[in-house]
Amino acid sequence: MTSVNLVIVPGLGDSGPEHWQSLWEQKFGAARVRQDDPEHPTPEAWSARLQDVIDATPGDLVLVGHSCGVLNIVHWAQLYGGHERVRGAVLVGPTDADQTSTYAPYPGVAGMAPTPMQPLPFPALVIASESDPFVSVERAQAFAEAWDAEFVSAGDVGHINVASGHGEWPDGEILLGEAMHAWTPPDIVRF
Repeated sequence: MTSVNLVIVPGLGDSGPEHWQSLWEQKFGAARVRQDDPEHPTPEAWSARLQDVIDATPGDLVLVGHSCGVLNIVHWAQLYGGHERVRGAVLVGPTDADQTSTYAPYPGVAGMAPTPMQPLPFPALVIASESDPFVSVERAQAFAEAWDAEFVSAGDVGHINVASGHGEWPDGEILLGEAMHAWTPPDIVRF
């Protein structure tokens, strides 16, 4: 039997200790991508770091991105063509780097524009809010369609981060578990 491991891919600021990504890292023993410059992303630098973490993490992998971390994953997929051990990606609250009005408080996001709009080389699930200040639900749906990903609305829940009340995120864990079950063969040991 083989196992599946999570790779946590944070956005700007590396998701703090109370963020659901940090809690999942601890709960599931996940690997984590730590960028040299978590405030000023570039597709090349952030993708190279993601590739390093993928290379260093054994087993089959499911990538879990939030906000700019979603853009990290889609840029990495475009630049590196994916990886044979990546079984899928959960893409939560994708930031719209192409719309200056959505990232005005965080100008570093502009470094991730333009957003790749090609199908991903692995299954993906986009989870977005109806009231995310950094992406409209219509744009998140367009991302999901372009990336050949499933789309789930999380409802009227902000940016799905600590500020919107998402430290522990049980609904997210349910969606993650369902996605992992769908993407991995029956002989895979899941968390």
